[in-house]
Amino acid sequence: MNNIQNIDGKAINVSGRVLTFSNLISFSRILIAFPIVYLHYHNGKNYDAVIISLFIYGIISDYLDGLVARKTNTVSEMGKMIDPISDKLCAAVLFLYTVWLGWVPLWFMIINVIRDSLIMLGSSFIKWKYGKVAMSTMSGKIAVNVLALYWISVFFFREAPQVHTFLLAASTTIMIISFFDYFNRYRKIMHGAQFN
Repeated sequence: MNNIQNIDGKAINVSGRVLTFSNLISFSRILIAFPIVYLHYHNGKNYDAVIISLFIYGIISDYLDGLVARKTNTVSEMGKMIDPISDKLCAAVLFLYTVWLGWVPLWFMIINVIRDSLIMLGSSFIKWKYGKVAMSTMSGKIAVNVLALYWISVFFFREAPQVHTFLLAASTTIMIISFFDYFNRYRKIMHGAQFN
């Protein structure tokens, strides 16, 4: 009998399927960043109903893809990869744009890119060694949400510098915490912990 605990809490059935509805939702999230940037720039750096709708879709799709995968029993290795990659690519485009506008400090973007690159490198190594992708950590999911709040405050609420400063500090803190959480997770996997 195997007494090694699954670090994801419980084992779930993960398929090798690629073409699932939840994966299509995840992939579609990558595509929303470019229209947001294009429309904002050509609107005189103002937002409109289309930009708001695209952004709301991005937020909803980030929750919907995982929910659909779990409810339809279609959690897949591809989905475990494409969901965080979609998050990171969408965020990268939106944050690069706001750095270019001078609304977000460059150092913040650099820390975020280094953190995400190291996490992706660790995840790639786990995938190579064990043949499957480790799921995101809860702190990583929280970090995505706090980063989104920071970007929303900077992009939609330009007249709230105190909120920007607070969310910048909160984002930086949770990014560092989640990085060490991922590091600890990967260390446990390398020492034999079971994972989904």
